[in-house]
Amino acid sequence: MSGLALSSPALRDPAWTGRVLWLGAAAVLLAPMLVAAEFKPWVLFAPDNLKVTLRFLGDFLPPKADAEFLAMVLREAWRTVAIATAGVFLALLIAVPLTLASTAALSVSSLSGRMHALPFVARQAVRWLLIVLRSVPELVWALVFVRVAGLGPTAGVLAIALTYSGMLGKVYGEILESGETHATTALLRNGSGRLQGFFYGLLPTNAPELTSYTVYRWECAIRSSAVLGFVGAGGLGQQMDMSMKMFNGAEVSTMLLAFIFLVWLADMASAALRRALG
Repeated sequence: MSGLALSSPALRDPAWTGRVLWLGAAAVLLAPMLVAAEFKPWVLFAPDNLKVTLRFLGDFLPPKADAEFLAMVLREAWRTVAIATAGVFLALLIAVPLTLASTAALSVSSLSGRMHALPFVARQAVRWLLIVLRSVPELVWALVFVRVAGLGPTAGVLAIALTYSGMLGKVYGEILESGETHATTALLRNGSGRLQGFFYGLLPTNAPELTSYTVYRWECAIRSSAVLGFVGAGGLGQQMDMSMKMFNGAEVSTMLLAFIFLVWLADMASAALRRALG
């Protein structure tokens, strides 16, 4: 009898009941979401659908590899990286000032206790601006700028800049406020300005985390720039969209391989930078 009691899951693991309750709650929440999303993966394995899928994938082989086409893929891959890099750079120009304006740790008015009303309202307005910027997907921004600026990389750069400025500004603010702020507070109490408090207080202790997140966002921007190409925002994605519309699977296969290689290179570069900062 005692052996059976000791083998009870509740006795072996004191948190067993809590885990079961949380898993049950997650299942209850997930089930209606799957129904609302009409998630039916078994449709992929229906005989007719499977035949179409295999025929579509069969068109990918062998990949196209003539010199002229590979030169075009290389050129568009480089343009994709350029779109992502320029977009992130512009996003930084927008995000950094907004971060400085929205970070409570840099507020001079709150040193004596509660933050004054006017600075609080201004800070909340900046945070709402960041919410608006990151709430609109870069694909929507790209569609807008394609209408305004026409087809090409300009729309992709501006779309990435606006959406990513909201993302960077939000996360930068959270990183700065969750880190060590005693040095910054001491500087501000002794008459330093906000910029001095940032450069000599917050930045030195949070630079590795800020840089790591920025590099991660640059990786995401490379992937986003390929997707934006499908709405005419330039780069490798635009060429891939043209090839798919022409049902040229061999060209699509080559560009997919090039894009996988491109993301791998970006991952290697970011990993090397993180090791250098670490």
